[in-house]
This record gives sequence, C-alpha cells and structure tokens, in this order.
Amino acid sequence: QVQLVESGGGLVQAGGSLRLSCAASGSTFSVAAIAWYRQTPGKQREAVASVSSGGSTNYADSVKGRFTISRDNTKNTVYLQMNSLKPEDTAVYYCKLRILTYDYWGQGTQVTVSS
Repeated sequence: QVQLVESGGGLVQAGGSLRLSCAASGSTFSVAAIAWYRQTPGKQREAVASVSSGGSTNYADSVKGRFTISRDNTKNTVYLQMNSLKPEDTAVYYCKLRILTYDYWGQGTQVTVSS
C-alpha cells in the first residue's frame, strides 16, 4: 500500500511563491508517474502538472512558465514549485501516484493566494 503526504501549502500574496512536497511510502516510487491536481469547491479536480518515471513533464496551460514539477527518487518525494501565484491558483492541491493501473492520492494541501 502506498501512502502520500502533501505539505507546503499556505497563504501567500499574489505574485508570491510556494513549494509543495509530496512524500510517498513504499519502494515503487521510482517507477511511478506522479501528478499534481487541484480542486476548488464546486469544480472538478484538474490536472496541474505531471512527471513520468523517466522525468518527462507536462503542465496545464494555466500554469506553464510559473510552476515546475520535479521528483527526487532518493527521497521518494515530488515537488511543485509555484511562482508568480495568482488568486485563481487558490485550491486544494493533491498529488497522485500511478503505478501500472493503480492510482494513489494524498489528502491534499490548501493553497490560498490573496489579491
């Protein structure tokens, strides 16, 4: 069983930065694809960024050039560096780890960007 624990959320002013972390248990981290999602009340969860086991990354258009996803397989941790934050980035951020066809989710961390 894989467990994911997100951290790093908080309150920040528009234009500021935050770095989210997602630490995973288990020994399969290095072969997993990992993604960050976010969700606001009343809306569907949306993908923000992803990184494959080989290190390839993808970003939602809304965060390209501002967010950077990275992974450290030695620490079983994935990061989301968020710069130039906007009020519309306010959401609960979740990390998801996919191994084969199985998805594991963290509990989420709140990010609030004030204007």
